[in-house]
Order: sequence, then structure tokens, then C-alpha cells
Amino acid sequence: MNNFKAVYIPVGVPTFHLESAQEQFDKSVKLLRGIDPDFTCPEKMLLGIDDLRAYLDTLSPDLIVFQNLTFANSAYISQVLSRFDCPFLLWTLREPVIDGGRLRLNSLTGAYSAANALRAFDGRAFEYLFASPDEERAEKFIRSCVDAARVKKQMRSLKMAAIGHTPQGFGFGRALDAELMNVFGVDLEAIEARELIDRAKTFSNNDCKEYLAKSACAMCGLDKTPEHNLRDYARLYKAYSDYVREKGIGALASRCWPDFFTAFGTPVCSVLSMLNDEGIAAACEADVYGALSMWVGMELSGQPTFFGDPVSLDEGDNTITFWHCGAAACSLARCDTGAAVGVHPNRKIGPAMDFGCKAIEEVTVFRIGREPDGTFRFFITEGEALDKPKQFIGTSIVVKTGEDCRSIVEQSVLDGFEPHFAVISGRHGDTLEILARMFGFEVYRY
Repeated sequence: MNNFKAVYIPVGVPTFHLESAQEQFDKSVKLLRGIDPDFTCPEKMLLGIDDLRAYLDTLSPDLIVFQNLTFANSAYISQVLSRFDCPFLLWTLREPVIDGGRLRLNSLTGAYSAANALRAFDGRAFEYLFASPDEERAEKFIRSCVDAARVKKQMRSLKMAAIGHTPQGFGFGRALDAELMNVFGVDLEAIEARELIDRAKTFSNNDCKEYLAKSACAMCGLDKTPEHNLRDYARLYKAYSDYVREKGIGALASRCWPDFFTAFGTPVCSVLSMLNDEGIAAACEADVYGALSMWVGMELSGQPTFFGDPVSLDEGDNTITFWHCGAAACSLARCDTGAAVGVHPNRKIGPAMDFGCKAIEEVTVFRIGREPDGTFRFFITEGEALDKPKQFIGTSIVVKTGEDCRSIVEQSVLDGFEPHFAVISGRHGDTLEILARMFGFEVYRY
């Protein structure tokens, strides 16, 4: 969790039905600790301002779950807002009994009071949940908030690398270091591709033996690559690996064509494939925001993400095919072919990955994109990856979308989205929506 701290702040006043409040408090703690065993919870309900202040003195939160166990006026939440500025979830409880008798909690009125203060205080964004702690959707929603807040915090310790510049006409992937730091908290380092090429040229065959052996275990047919390309691939793999390790890089966007064909004679595709399997989000064509999208997907799923272009659709199967030249992680390959090695589809030089991706029951297609005015936005759609063979030379994944595939393509083209997307294992649309709101970004969910 990288010292991530989610904090539960349950407030109320002693003039309501405390037996009912205690029951909801106990259930809430059990739910939250089930989501994250390190969830910070008070030992007892916070039924007065003094108790609240004493508890707040002990906290340094990355996410606050503020719950009205009973009605509590805005003075309670004002104490929290004056101290912390982090993602915020306001949680209202259902009234436990409606029998014509006493109003036991009045949590909902407390939520209106708290929300009014939230908006008036500094207009900050917050998430809202109306549910009892034993409702399934409560667990799902709170987990999504925790995951989104965790990713947001992790970004602040992420160091990315832009290796070379985007090719002409691919400017959508360029990023300014100051902007990445200001908006996302990400540290971006820039290095010329020729620096890593020059470093690769200094390595001997013996220097690279372990990299070649590791690749041979992960790939199928690597030995069919011409000897000089095989040696140069291993040198390049070591150069990238050393750089990533030395600089503490967690995600990178690498220039690929034409430099690695014209100046080095061997593509970088399979190097990026291996890095993706090693937990380094690695995008080609120097697309920094593509690499950041991949990194978010890896953080949420714990698995490598596919990076590619939407290149075809089949209305009959309701599918969109995502493809790229050959940098997909080996672990994404179909079992019947394995992580087959071929050549780059245009330059006819290898090694480059050449396989169709395996079926995945649930996937999310995601992109951190830009509006024409430069503000950020999220593309999100969900579906499943089908058991389909390689569609074109290179690597491909066929996604059956939950909504009409042609409508998704037509509308996202009209909306002007960039042509690179990350395909993430699992359904993460709700979490990504919450993450977008935490940043104040627009969401385009198709």
C-alpha cells in the first residue's frame, strides 16, 4: 500500500439511539477492515467535538471515510476540513427501523449538513454513499474509493521516463515535466533514445547472457531471429533494464521507429514486452500519457496491460480489435501459441512479438486523454477479451464491448480521443470514474 492510510471518522451525538448507532459502528469497522486490514478506525464512536479533535490529532490520512452514525451538525465536518485536504467519502446510513416510533439515527439529515459544509468550505469534490454496512454495494463502492485514492497517492511517488521524442504527427503523447508533476505528482525524466542505443553498443555478449536466457524462457521462437539481431536485442534489453533500475523508473514511453531500425538495426519492441512483464509500464511511440494509462491499469489489476490502437471492429460479434507492432507482455499471449516472436510488420526486422492475446473474462479499456483546451479526461469502457487468434502481424487483443461497439468507435472518434489505449484485466470502470473525480477530470464512459 506504500504507507497508504484510509481513515474512518464516525461522528454522532449522544441524544439519539446509541444502541443502534453502536451496532452500525461495529458493522462498519468490520466492513472497512475487511477491505483493508490497515484501515484506521477509532476505538469508539466520536460523540462530541472534543473526542473528534483528539482522534484527528492522531491522523495523517490519504482517504477519509466520514460517516454520520447519527445526525451531527456541520461543526464536526468543519473540524476535519480545516485540517486535511485529501480524497473524501461521505457515508450515510439507512434508518434501521421505521415503526412510527423514535427516529433512531437521522444520519441522512447529518449528510445534508456535512455536504453543505463540504461545498461551502472550499468547493472540494467528494464521493457519496447511502447504504448500510451490510449491503453488498457498500463494500464495492468503498473498495473502489480506496483503490482510487491508493493509486492517486502512488502517483506521487512514480518516476517516469520519456525515452526520445514522439514521431512527427504523434504529439498527443508528449508531456511537460512541470505539468505531470503539478497535475499528477509524477516525476518525469527525459533521455534521448541514442543515449541508450550508445550504452547498448558497449556491452559484450557475455554481459548480456542472462538477458538472453530470460527472454528465451519467456518467448517462443526467439532462436529463429538472426544472430546479429539477437545479440543487439540482448544489449538493448540490458541497457533499458540498467537504466530503469538505476533511475527507479516505474513507467516509460519509448521512441521506437525509425531510430531503432535506422541507427541500431534492431527494434525495441520485445524489450518493452519484457519490461511490461517485469512490472514496468512500457509504451511505444513515446506516448507518455499512454504509459501513464498503462501504469494505472497495472496498479489496479496487478497485471501487465495491453497497449494498442483500435484498428477494426466487427458489429456481428460486437468487438473492437486493438493492435500494435509487437510490444505486448509475453504473459498476455494465448496458450496455444505462447509468446511467439516474429518481425516488425513494416520494417521486417526482429525480434518483435507476434501473437494474439488470451481470453480475459473482464477487461477495461482506458486512456488518460486531453481535451482541446489541454485539460485532462478519462476514456473508459468495459467488456471481455475473447479467445481469438492473432488478427494481424504484431500483437492483438479482441474486446467484446458491453455497449454497441460501433457506437463506441463513432462517438469516441467524434470526441477526438487519442489513438492509443490500455486494455486492463478486470472491471475497473467505477474506480477510474472515482479517480477522475478526485483529480477533477471529465469522464467519457462509453
